[in-house]
Amino acid sequence: MKKYNIYFILAVIFLFTGCKKYLEQVPDQRTKLNTPEKVSELLVTAYPRANLFLWSESMSDNVIDNSIAGAANNINIGGYFWKDPEDIAQDSPNYYWGACYTAIAAANQALDACNKAANPEAYRAQKGEALVARAYAHFMLVTYYSKAYDPATSANDPGIPYVTEPETVVLKKYERKTVAYVYEQIEKDLTEGLPLIVDNYTAPAYHFTRKAAHAFASRFYLNKRDYDKVISEANETFPSNEFASNVRPWFAFAALDQTETRIQYTAATNPGNILLGETVSRIANNYYNTRYSMSQVKLNNLTAPLGINFSALRKYSNSSTFYFVNKFYAHFVRTTINATTGTYYAMVPLLTTEEVLMNRAEANVMKANYTAALEDMNTLISRRVNGYISATHDLTDAKIKNFYIATITDPQQAYLKAVLDLKAAEFVHEGMRWLDIKRLNIPVTHIDLDGTIRVLPANDPRRLCQLPPEVTLSGVELNPR
Repeated sequence: MKKYNIYFILAVIFLFTGCKKYLEQVPDQRTKLNTPEKVSELLVTAYPRANLFLWSESMSDNVIDNSIAGAANNINIGGYFWKDPEDIAQDSPNYYWGACYTAIAAANQALDACNKAANPEAYRAQKGEALVARAYAHFMLVTYYSKAYDPATSANDPGIPYVTEPETVVLKKYERKTVAYVYEQIEKDLTEGLPLIVDNYTAPAYHFTRKAAHAFASRFYLNKRDYDKVISEANETFPSNEFASNVRPWFAFAALDQTETRIQYTAATNPGNILLGETVSRIANNYYNTRYSMSQVKLNNLTAPLGINFSALRKYSNSSTFYFVNKFYAHFVRTTINATTGTYYAMVPLLTTEEVLMNRAEANVMKANYTAALEDMNTLISRRVNGYISATHDLTDAKIKNFYIATITDPQQAYLKAVLDLKAAEFVHEGMRWLDIKRLNIPVTHIDLDGTIRVLPANDPRRLCQLPPEVTLSGVELNPR
């Protein structure tokens, strides 16, 4: 049987359905991948149908112990206390791990069909998408479950299994190898796959178009600290430097109600959404009212980086206690037409114009190209401040240095902090702040309502999400604790 059964995916399927039941399923028509169109249909499933937004936000310094009246949510609680995940439900690290390897399995099955086709040239576009999708899912896994890339240590730091073949056995053995090895494989898939991509999708926002692949490459090389490549990939994403007209158009949402704002924020027509993910998730139900969330003061401070109010963002409150930026819409799909039960989905931004712009800004900072970095930061500011006036609102060298002078004397570190603070405002609720914290090894402090101070120091092993315990059945070691 050649259906991508993947017990390795990590026993999450085993947990949800039972291994025997899963293996007894009859293969569907996609197992006969004998046309490019059928391979394209399979590739719809080569993207992780899960997200870690709530978990990531809860781990970061974006949240506070807001109110005992907040909803008790296991994902929110586990993230806030940096616990090893116990929950296997949607929005949990265990669920995300399985979703990523499910996506990888689909990509590998597609690649197998492309490579074995009698006319492989006809499958070039599908092969390109499959390679980049495989690279993306592995990148997200190594980002969450391994240490951040560091040229000094990554040749020894444990990575995650890089799976490149369809699985035909139940208990196949795997090894984690190293972060450096995983990065080498990601780069190999990305550089081989990107030139093959053809932009002929009917719903391009849900696929790796060339733009999305370059956007992903800018994120990958930022994590790899290859700043020249970050800049070149960002430039390839928008060759005419048309970032300002392609950010998410918050000004256009001003007349919309709360529901319509959420729909438009994650719409495929939103120019800022370079790549969207359809995820099984309750993020839209939970991100705004959990205990460990945002107060009015916290959100107002967060969305006014360097004292510049991102007033275009649509902010709301729940019971005058829980404050949030209006972003996610809950799609509920009933089990049957007349059922009262079903599954919640959320369309979430995976790659955006704003991220690529800020990736380039950070790369320019790290190359000491401060004028270019200021231009990128001010491009974002110009689209986030109502009544924007360049002379009033733009950042300058003096403004940045003066704002951070009490704590930061190194100009490069001051500029870096400015980029990170702009990102924290722009990507609130989207998990990006945790990715920056993890990548740059930034300490995190949480203060409970009773005054208890909890610190996640740099290099703390809890920064690495724990792997699902069932992976040990495939010979994969867990992260040390």
